Amino acid sequence: MKLISVKMPEALIEGMDELVRRGAYPSRSAVMRTAVRDLLKKELWKQ
Repeated sequence: MKLISVKMPEALIEGMDELVRRGAYPSRSAVMRTAVRDLLKKELWKQ
C-alpha cells in the first residue's frame, strides 16, 4: 500500500475515532479505505 497524507476537519476525525472506539473499524486507515472505496463504487464504478 502507498501512504498518503490528508488534511480533514476536526469533526470528521472525531467521527472516525468514534467508529474506531466502537470497534466498527480497527483504525482510521480502515475507515478511510472503506469510505474511498464506497465513493469510487458510487461515482466511478456505478455499483
